[in-house]
Amino acid sequence: MDSILIIALATMGGLGFIFAGGLAFADRKLRVEENPLIAKVSELLPNANCGACGNAGCYDFAVKVVEGKLAPTSCPVCDEEAAAEIAKLTGGDGVNAIKLLPRILCGGGDGKAKNKDVHYKGPSKCALTDIVAGGDKKCSYGCLGGGDCVEACKFNAIYIGNDKLPVVIEELCKGCGLCAQACPRGIIEMHPAERDLFVYCKSHDDPKTSKENCSAACIGCGICARNSNGAVEIIDNLAVINYELLNPGEIPIEKCSTRAIKKIAKNKMTVSLN
Repeated sequence: MDSILIIALATMGGLGFIFAGGLAFADRKLRVEENPLIAKVSELLPNANCGACGNAGCYDFAVKVVEGKLAPTSCPVCDEEAAAEIAKLTGGDGVNAIKLLPRILCGGGDGKAKNKDVHYKGPSKCALTDIVAGGDKKCSYGCLGGGDCVEACKFNAIYIGNDKLPVVIEELCKGCGLCAQACPRGIIEMHPAERDLFVYCKSHDDPKTSKENCSAACIGCGICARNSNGAVEIIDNLAVINYELLNPGEIPIEKCSTRAIKKIAKNKMTVSLN
């Protein structure tokens, strides 16, 4: 009996030794050496794995940058200094990265946008509310205030204010655009940080209906468009800005009766949207 046990142990040990040797040989022969640049690029990335660049994560992004498939500036979260350093390492172009910030283009918060006579009771998520009942507001284009944008932000850079409209904290915002992707009504748009003139309305209702539904709505009167040299057009009852033609000094924003078009009000910490 003892001899059988000894033979079995010896056999198992021998097989283990042979398999270990085979694995070691295969590892040495089949190993693919990773480019050390990938680790260096990965260290410079924010490693938030937010997916805003369209890749599986920051490591996947780093691999593609090193392989020359993506530019260092393709990461919307990466700051200019890091992008420049990555460009230096990989020989890519890391200059002229434009900082983007989300702008919430709706002024119809509590006290301005009128509510429906029937109160909606159900899931508060914007995506669900928009499909099921369209929310509490009479305006079917306005912000729903459910906070899908807040949940989508991985940097705690956006919150719902007292008027139930989102507020952006510029110092925390990385410009990834996930909040804009999460908005079912297209209220949030990504714009260059230095851009400060916007139409805070998305309504395409007729002027009478827009004014009845919200005191901050664009009513398509055309005052802003008349002296804009084509930079502002009234399209389907809504003022639309062509930023390539825009000269902000030409737009008589002070004559807008509802203040739907105006310059963004900034303070040190947040972007106020009212």
